[in-house]
Amino acid sequence: MSALPDSLPVVPRSGWLLPGALTIGVLLILAGVFWPTLHSMVEVWERSETFAHGYLIFPISAWLIWRQRDVLARLQPRPDLRGRLLLAAAGAGWLLADAGSVNVVAQYAFIAMLIAAVWTLLGWAFVWAAFFPLMFLFFAVPVGEFLIQPLMGVTADFTVAMLQATGIPVYREGTFFSIPSGDWSVVEGCSGLRYLIASVTLGVLYAYLTYRSWKRRLLFSIAAIVVPIFANSGRAYMIVMIAHLSDMKLALGVDHYIYGWVFFGMVMLLLFWIGSFWREDDQPASDAGQPAAAPAGRAPARQVVPAAIGMLAIAGLWPAYAVWLNARPLPVMPELQVEAQGGWQPAEAFTTWRPHWVGADRALRQSYSQGGRKVLLELNYYVTQRQDAELINSQNFMIRQKDPAWSNVGESIATVEGGGEPRQVRQAKMRGSDGQRLLVWQWNLINQRPVVNDHVAKLALAFDRVRLQRDDGLSVLIATPYEEPEREAAAAVLAGFAADMEPAIGHTLDQVDGQ
Repeated sequence: MSALPDSLPVVPRSGWLLPGALTIGVLLILAGVFWPTLHSMVEVWERSETFAHGYLIFPISAWLIWRQRDVLARLQPRPDLRGRLLLAAAGAGWLLADAGSVNVVAQYAFIAMLIAAVWTLLGWAFVWAAFFPLMFLFFAVPVGEFLIQPLMGVTADFTVAMLQATGIPVYREGTFFSIPSGDWSVVEGCSGLRYLIASVTLGVLYAYLTYRSWKRRLLFSIAAIVVPIFANSGRAYMIVMIAHLSDMKLALGVDHYIYGWVFFGMVMLLLFWIGSFWREDDQPASDAGQPAAAPAGRAPARQVVPAAIGMLAIAGLWPAYAVWLNARPLPVMPELQVEAQGGWQPAEAFTTWRPHWVGADRALRQSYSQGGRKVLLELNYYVTQRQDAELINSQNFMIRQKDPAWSNVGESIATVEGGGEPRQVRQAKMRGSDGQRLLVWQWNLINQRPVVNDHVAKLALAFDRVRLQRDDGLSVLIATPYEEPEREAAAAVLAGFAADMEPAIGHTLDQVDGQ
């Protein structure tokens, strides 16, 4: 942030000793109390190259604060109890996230609690002066995987459009496309998420260190978001073209990744080089908008110590309640049983495809037939939401990446007819290597209410769990074979099956004592 006027007196080191030591101690205690949340971040840093930069965020933030030590030395550390409001709000958010097993939100809440601790013990003037270094801590949270599918779509759209503009005929189905020289698919590694995360982190840091104007900082940060998205799309097109022009001899093995990283590195160097033409790091920082420093004088120990104790008491309430929630015994769960309705009869399996739902307490997979029509029903029941056994989980999906036998050639939220009224479902089209195609509908039942939006479902289940209400949920998935010209007929089959069997499916939730 901006510098303070040179006329402000430097606070004696003794005035910083107690508040500084207490702040560091409280931050370490919070890290211990919320260790499972901090450890979940470290685990992602360790296993994912996309988020390996997380190890550097805390040291970089500490260095950014240290390089401002002359400015910060002019401030009087003074407890500010308004920080407790942020602490309480972040703690409540952490509790909801923990109850819903949403690690990303819990991790953001943890970082917010660290900032709230600094605010409470050192005061708002310190937080404002060190605003960017403190906010930079949020980059330690490994977030962004929800962007993979949209980025894959952007990459596929751009690559196919450029191939067509180049005069190369393309047949596309979802993120799979074929050209005369071979078949291609845009997988997770092609989404460009790794490039985007690296670009945004480096770009924001570069903008802060290089510019003084917040307008320039904002514009460069936006460029650091937009440029890698287009660069990744261009990279994908370049790789396809290299392979196409070399008769599928180049850009298919290790060189596939080498070309990608070299191209990305060149783009980023170009971005930083262009940005350097407007650099302002040789100019003094403006003091506009800087709050006035508190009067010099030692902050009384009787203010700092109680503030630290009260803050730790507030922070400790949330994990204590979470431990008690997790210690409750599971409700009694009978086996899932669904009576055939509407003329549907149990039948032999007609497909080898299996969706990937993990951690269910009870599961049912059954095929049905009626007048030559076939439908697969798969139910996954979660009696209560807990880590690795939750209705909404990033590991619950239609198909694994690079499945050798099946491909997901299109998935979206669709409005369909079911039971005589429109409803939303998650619709997917599956294509098997043996030529079989399946139309799939999936939705969740929470409190007997169909829910498709994952964010709404997570929030509803977390609120129910915190309020000691039943927080069980049921994933309902139905699938039927189809041929591409007859997809509407397949949708009618699923709609009829859902209308006939829905009362019996909903009754499965009534069989469980979830209180």
